[in-house]
Amino acid sequence: MKMYNPFSLDGKTILVTGASSGIGRAIAIECSKMGATIIMTARNEERLNETLSLMFNQTTHKFILADLSNEKDIVNIVESIANKLDGIVQCAGFTIPKPFQFLSKENIHDVMGVNFEAPVLLTQLLLKKKKIANPSSVVFISSISGVLCSYIAGSIYSASKGAINGIVKSLAIELAAKGIRVNSVNPGMINTNILESGIITEEQLQEDMKKYPLKRYGNPEEVAHAVIYLLSDASGWVTGSNLVIDGGYTLL
Repeated sequence: MKMYNPFSLDGKTILVTGASSGIGRAIAIECSKMGATIIMTARNEERLNETLSLMFNQTTHKFILADLSNEKDIVNIVESIANKLDGIVQCAGFTIPKPFQFLSKENIHDVMGVNFEAPVLLTQLLLKKKKIANPSSVVFISSISGVLCSYIAGSIYSASKGAINGIVKSLAIELAAKGIRVNSVNPGMINTNILESGIITEEQLQEDMKKYPLKRYGNPEEVAHAVIYLLSDASGWVTGSNLVIDGGYTLL
């Protein structure tokens, strides 16, 4: 007898953007372990191959090279998808840490373009081309920043994530009749490649962790497990929600 698992993704085809590193990579890997067939996108072929090498049942998955700041690449993603998607995880994103008064028009355009416009346009085109199954689940990776708090030099990043949470609410209402659920996951600080930039030291990180009641940052897999819940049938009555995963940071 097969063990009952309401979080299973067996038989589901899921698109994951930004899958070459960090949270996106963890989502692709963890979803593959839950039985999903994954279609990944990102700009770096070498890193996508690294992600693929860590996945369960490697031969069942594929990736599409794409730069989400390029509208032609967005169109190519949609045209490359043969079967209807049971889930979409919009994870691609980046930030330009710069105080508000020094932000250029280009900075604003670049961050909003990748963090907000691209996932919205990709979702819209998938809908128009009828590439999303009914029912299905769309998950946007947002942040506590711009929704519940912010930080110095984070104004445009916060704005992009606040915009994502706003679109989630509206899409959840508009797509409910089709059985398409739309939610976001709002992480606090996650252990990715924080130290590689050289902007912050190990000592500064340890001090910052003290602001979290659980005294640590989250791990990419912990975000991935929340995404699995929202993609699975276990969350069949959940839509328009913004799931906070922040180790208690916003409680203080």
